[in-house]
Amino acid sequence: MSVKSDSKRTARASALAQDLRAVVGKLKRRLRDQAHIGDLTPSQVSVLLRLEKDGAATASSLARAEGMRPQSMASVIAALESAGFVRGAPDPTDGRQTLLSLTDAFRKWIETGRAARQDWLTRSLQARLSPEEMGDVARAVELLRRLVDD
Repeated sequence: MSVKSDSKRTARASALAQDLRAVVGKLKRRLRDQAHIGDLTPSQVSVLLRLEKDGAATASSLARAEGMRPQSMASVIAALESAGFVRGAPDPTDGRQTLLSLTDAFRKWIETGRAARQDWLTRSLQARLSPEEMGDVARAVELLRRLVDD
């Protein structure tokens, strides 16, 4: 492959990457708007998602996993507790530690938000895209999956 065609390929990939970041960011914001997430910070969202995925955890293990200082994690947890999203309970294997977990109210809230996002996206796909275009989107999703899957 020539240097000129390699340079064109790199420029095309760079422009595509910029467009993709912009459209994915806009889609993410639109989906977030549908769920009425409110004023959660990125750190709070990350902790909530980690607790949902991995289950109960101590504040120190969350801090390590999130790459945060324990003092910073304490303020994130305090805000989530005051919002009623997480609760602490004594660790059954080590009563000196507190295990943090998601509250049932938060689980219901997140389920409702996910359903709202799914509904909005489904309706948008049906209203704005032809069946052929939906096929194009399905193929694009498979390609995007290849980019992000290990």
